[in-house]
Amino acid sequence: MNRRVAPLAAEQSEVVSETSSTLKAFGVLEVLVRAGRAVTLAQLIQATELPKPTLHRTLALFEQAGILGREPGGRAYVVGERLSRLALDVLRNEAAATERRIVLRGVVAEIGESCNLAVLQKGAVIYLDRIEADWPLRLQMPVGGVALSPHCCASGKLLLAHLPRAERQRLLELMALEPFTPRTITDRVALGADLERISKLGYAVDNEEYVLGVACVAVPVRNRAGEVIASIAVQGATARLPLARAVEFVPRLEAAAVQIGSTFG
Repeated sequence: MNRRVAPLAAEQSEVVSETSSTLKAFGVLEVLVRAGRAVTLAQLIQATELPKPTLHRTLALFEQAGILGREPGGRAYVVGERLSRLALDVLRNEAAATERRIVLRGVVAEIGESCNLAVLQKGAVIYLDRIEADWPLRLQMPVGGVALSPHCCASGKLLLAHLPRAERQRLLELMALEPFTPRTITDRVALGADLERISKLGYAVDNEEYVLGVACVAVPVRNRAGEVIASIAVQGATARLPLARAVEFVPRLEAAAVQIGSTFG
């Protein structure tokens, strides 16, 4: 009887060991994601308490798989493209995404213009979801597939404005302020001042700054902890939706933002 139990016990011990290694490896990713910036090997060793050889093997495996990457120079690690895509897919495909889509549809049905939900990811604006209004003249933007520069759109400026001041300033110094239209803000001082106004006003506008003839207004989406994690925006051709009219929708967008924010936990 003991001979039968011994192999089983050894098997269970191996499973526990593998599970423990898996969880420790996952802990490395948690440290990287929560840091919100590049993390050095020394910092990872301190945060994870993993032996240096073990951590080296884990990092090499993740780097090879595209789950994490290194900054130029190779001294610090950052979240990789594969992990970023996974995070976006989770947000987009979880059950709560259905609730968010219902809320967006309600806004579009009421105001008659396209509405989107966006996040700031790796210094770019990514759409989590978008509902198009039934107009022949509209700006179609695919969900998850286009990374917009944040300086030229309402959602991007809004999300930049709600970053911690030091982080916002670092991004402003690094961003290439490409002029998409004559109205795009390409001066860093002017953009910084605009972001300060946005943080006080509580909403941001795109006054034909990305596409001529298109206006947009965005408000913040906060999670249950009060953190700004996304933006909800309405967008339309200025022939139908002049900027002044778009701003009138801010209260409706804010109500929708509260509903959507409750789905993020």
